[in-house]
Amino acid sequence: MVNIILLSLVVLFAAGISVVVIRAVQRRKAKDTFAIYGYKIKSFQLLNDGYIEYAQWLHPREGPKEIKQENINELRRFVKTGDMVIDVGSHTGDTTIPVALAAGPSGLTLGLEPNPYVFKILGKNASLNKDKTSIVPLNIAATTTDSTFTFHYSDASYCNGGFLSQIEDQSHRHRYPLDVKGRNLDKLLRERYADWLDKLSYIKIDTEGYGKQVIESIIKILKENRPIVKCEVLKKLTSAEREALFDALRNAGYMCATK
Repeated sequence: MVNIILLSLVVLFAAGISVVVIRAVQRRKAKDTFAIYGYKIKSFQLLNDGYIEYAQWLHPREGPKEIKQENINELRRFVKTGDMVIDVGSHTGDTTIPVALAAGPSGLTLGLEPNPYVFKILGKNASLNKDKTSIVPLNIAATTTDSTFTFHYSDASYCNGGFLSQIEDQSHRHRYPLDVKGRNLDKLLRERYADWLDKLSYIKIDTEGYGKQVIESIIKILKENRPIVKCEVLKKLTSAEREALFDALRNAGYMCATK
């Protein structure tokens, strides 16, 4: 009886290992196989802003996103109705919608996303909540010059990535290249949105370690208009790269605060 029980446990253990291996192979195959993913519309009933819709990308590596009233309230400390705001690195728009709600339909929210596959989801989110937001999605990266650049992503369906060839630490495992369009943000803003720049109150920068270059490319606008800048500090950056980012902000006249 003991031998039978032990044999059963061995069989179950082996079966468990087999399931784990199969799932690992499936995940690896999904990571290496290109696919286009759609979206589903999620709704949120917020205390102050009411009924809000959000297009959730169905890419398997994209986690569920939520629009929260407390985030919008926090943004309203810096953004007033009618302001101009810029989201550099919008992804699907989960950070764009809250700041656009703060700026309202009389304001202007620019959402920059270079990845054409995720940009389709951002475009959908820009089309939602039209009575409460005014979002202009732009399928570009904010770069120092106008050109085509090769970004690298975490999987063959391009869920998450950026201009990672520009950072020193290359252990990020983002091995899937994608050519994207880059535009100098200072030039673009002055050409298309000059009439809005005196209302520019807030810029969010989430560019996978490329924030220093973005800041340096718009340093004149930062000095002229003094918007609040929220900038990601990628954990893969070296100490020298972090200091260079902070120096870029200080050169623009900003004091750095961490959260």
